[in-house]
Amino acid sequence: MDLNSPQIKEIVKRALAEDIGGGDITTRLTVPSSATASGVIIAKEAGVIAGLEVATLCFETVDPSIKFVPLARDGDRVSPGQKLATIDGPAGSILTAERVALNFLQRMSGVATLTSEFVKSVSGTSAKIIDTRKTTPGLRALEKHAVRVGGGSNHRFGLDDGILIKDNHIAVAGGVGPAVRAAKAGAPHTLKVEVEVRNIAETEEALASGADAILLDNMSLDEMREAVKLIAGRAIIEASGGVNAQTVTAIAETGVDLISVGMLTHSAKALDLSLQMGYPK
Repeated sequence: MDLNSPQIKEIVKRALAEDIGGGDITTRLTVPSSATASGVIIAKEAGVIAGLEVATLCFETVDPSIKFVPLARDGDRVSPGQKLATIDGPAGSILTAERVALNFLQRMSGVATLTSEFVKSVSGTSAKIIDTRKTTPGLRALEKHAVRVGGGSNHRFGLDDGILIKDNHIAVAGGVGPAVRAAKAGAPHTLKVEVEVRNIAETEEALASGADAILLDNMSLDEMREAVKLIAGRAIIEASGGVNAQTVTAIAETGVDLISVGMLTHSAKALDLSLQMGYPK
């Protein structure tokens, strides 16, 4: 992740401003301005770590004199009690930055951990796990980075970098065929056109219209297998809808190329981490 990216810096800046507001009253009243401290971030449960660079940026933005030393790397699988980073510097500054840094680290690690579980579930198949645009507003860049750290792949980042014709587009355009043909006619030759279909008839219509990728939406396993056989490599096949830990393996075994999982970012549980001040290094 490029921490020099204006986008990432702005995300961190806004999060800190939201939390600190006019100043950290508790720290100002209870911690001498001259006090220094050290601490350690530890994992309280097993998972995949993501966001250490963002946590570093949080502390350094509050006070450049804070020394944050990672003891793990993004993508590492950690165990309960494992030390993830040491922190040294002005005590007040560390305490002021603590919550925001942990929020980012816990959120991103939760996404990476959940993604890794889905990726493991489809190992041995040709399917890839991909994310969606169902991300926390303002945090898409970080959450999609966490998906990659967990072994998944990214779908569109935004509406301007890919064509995905969904059910409401189809309803307004007058059907799968008209929507695909309109998109193909207006899209640059370098941009693929993907369309969502709900049944085999719509799959046939998508193929006939020249869709480059076909999203099988909420189809049964039998319908997916039939669609895969029908498409026969003529388009990229994505499965979506009803994907969870119990269903993902069977979906992958139908032969689809991609499985999009919204819950990677909209339902991931934050990984339990903590900063312990005065913790022995």
